[in-house]
Amino acid sequence: MRGTTRRVASGVTALALLGLAACTPATPATPAQQPTQSSQTAQTSQNARTQVRGPQADYLVFYAEGRQRQALDAVTHAGGTKVSEDTRLGYILAKGGRDGFAEAVGGDAAVVGVSQDRSIGHATAAPGRSFPEAGALRSGRAAGEPLAGRQWDMRMIGADRANAKNPGSKDVLVAVIDTGIDGKHPDIAPNFDRELSRNFVTDKPKDENGETLDGPCEVAGCKDPVDQDDDGHGTHVASTIASPINGIGIAGVAPGVRLVNVRAGQDSGFFFLKPSLDALAYAGDIGVDVANLSYYVDPWLYNCARNPADTRKEQLEQQAIVTGMQRAIDYARKKGVTIISALGNGSTDLGRPMADDKSPGYPEGSAKARKVDNTCLNVPAESNGVISVSALGPSGRKAVYSDYGAEQTDVAAPGGDTTDGQGAKATRSILAAAPERALRAAGRIAADGTPKGADVVRDCTRGACSYYQYLDGTSMAAPHATGVAALLVSRFGKPAPGGGLTLDPATVEKLLYASADPKPCPTPRQHVYQTFGQTQTHVCEGDTADNGFYGHGVVDAWKAVTFEP
Repeated sequence: MRGTTRRVASGVTALALLGLAACTPATPATPAQQPTQSSQTAQTSQNARTQVRGPQADYLVFYAEGRQRQALDAVTHAGGTKVSEDTRLGYILAKGGRDGFAEAVGGDAAVVGVSQDRSIGHATAAPGRSFPEAGALRSGRAAGEPLAGRQWDMRMIGADRANAKNPGSKDVLVAVIDTGIDGKHPDIAPNFDRELSRNFVTDKPKDENGETLDGPCEVAGCKDPVDQDDDGHGTHVASTIASPINGIGIAGVAPGVRLVNVRAGQDSGFFFLKPSLDALAYAGDIGVDVANLSYYVDPWLYNCARNPADTRKEQLEQQAIVTGMQRAIDYARKKGVTIISALGNGSTDLGRPMADDKSPGYPEGSAKARKVDNTCLNVPAESNGVISVSALGPSGRKAVYSDYGAEQTDVAAPGGDTTDGQGAKATRSILAAAPERALRAAGRIAADGTPKGADVVRDCTRGACSYYQYLDGTSMAAPHATGVAALLVSRFGKPAPGGGLTLDPATVEKLLYASADPKPCPTPRQHVYQTFGQTQTHVCEGDTADNGFYGHGVVDAWKAVTFEP
């Protein structure tokens, strides 16, 4: 799709698609590690007076356990005011000055992180390139839905066979935490739960520098309906998980489960911290079984608690991202939500990061060069309790763009790779539903409805036409794993007190790994990619049971509905 300030290259013409990078989990800073503050200094008081008079901003102030009252006092002493509070996740939404407030409130021992409430993330996908050769779109008619012949990904993980045996239960609820879902799409509508869906995002026409971000608002109040997706990324993810078997287009991995839109992403593909927190907490509160997060938290490609290249305000922001998201993940998991994340498109060994010149990636022009190491943490892929997914091309090899790492990769799944073979073809990407409105806005459909390139497919089998798009990315791999997890809950879940089915996330994780198809590192382990005249080498570490390219193996829908654990 697009990266922070539209950083991700179109397709995979660049060897290293700029996507999610990660480090080994680092322990969030404890209150004892924070600078203590027994009283307000004259300088802090001056900062507070400046903040009251100057431009204001909203901040998420995370407090240590049991230190809520002290954190509220710190906000007041720093010249801020409380707007609201979330005791579930332990933070105060406060209004304070743009200059000095974060440092002032962050100097209190009760505060463990401070982040301005602004865009901090983006999705991890890229559009399949539009190739001129018409032959790239030809494929045989397979049994099943009209476009099943194009779904090499479903055949790779046995989903085509699993659909007939166990399509998943309507008692299983899957949350797509993304840019939205086109709930009116003919190949999504039957499984879309509009009543439970929520939009936690308000569109922002321009960014903080006055540059176009989401563009003009489509509705009053700039808050889109819960069945709308002006980007297309979330719709593609939802379709891969659970497009129904209805004689239209394609079928998803678990075509019988319900989809709920829990929107946290902007039209532009960026994400805000607070909507991400709200989305995860809401997913837990309504009884979601599996949540898909095909995005990564930004503006920091690597979140480092104490990087000397960062200002104190920047350090506090990174601490807030790590702390806040971990609390939201823990909250959701305790409520029974299995959380699955895209690993990222940086073409990088995430266990050995050395440099970061992409952060902070928002607003545009803010990035600086800094050294990083494996004490830094990527969020959410390296947050505790998250299942992270690497991407495969149609040959089964790790996709050239996919991040990897012995400590980071949990499972692998089809994500597409246009370069996995001779030449480059759009059909090596993942085909899933796309909103007609978004495709038209992007210029991918002609006025008469005809697709303009091989990356877009139209199906008019039942009269009214629906549209689909080929996309690459770990964003596309994660929903395959999410779909398999939903099948496992459908099969092994127990009745929940409030209705539906439930299965402890630790059990879902164990079953997902046990049902995966183990895949060893390539021979030799130093796998060489030749892409568009360029060469790079990725080294796979680990054994067949668990390695840096494929984790515990390739997710397997057929085994998920047939194996005996």
